[in-house]
Amino acid sequence: MPMKDTIAAIRKEAGLTQEEMARRLYVTRQAISRWGQGTTEPGIDMLKLIARELDVPVTALLDMPEHYCQSCGMMFTGPDQHGHEADGSETEDFCRWCYDGGAYTYETTMDEMIEDCAPRMAEAMGWTVDEAASLLGAVLPTLRRWA
Repeated sequence: MPMKDTIAAIRKEAGLTQEEMARRLYVTRQAISRWGQGTTEPGIDMLKLIARELDVPVTALLDMPEHYCQSCGMMFTGPDQHGHEADGSETEDFCRWCYDGGAYTYETTMDEMIEDCAPRMAEAMGWTVDEAASLLGAVLPTLRRWA
């Protein structure tokens, strides 16, 4: 579901008017309206604030693909990206760079994963490294490896 529809639906589900949500987020009602129309989108830090205020995971606000790596958050976009279990079967949950042979391919902390992935994500998405790191900092804790 597009972000404009998701934000509006979650706002309505919480029983908030645009004006009430705007007050809680310290933005104008017009900003909420523009998000709902899809003419603008909130930035990453605002998405994190919206998620906190509406008590939903930030991933609920994003137009996330159905399947993505449960370690690094990479979207699966083509063949041969999935890792494998010890028996050689393909896993639906992890990319081959994070998981293979039934185990994680390397030991890392969540902070190290963010530091490693943020520059590539920033380049791929046209964001700053800080924006990518901020989003990864919100998304990674919801993934299976880190939950």
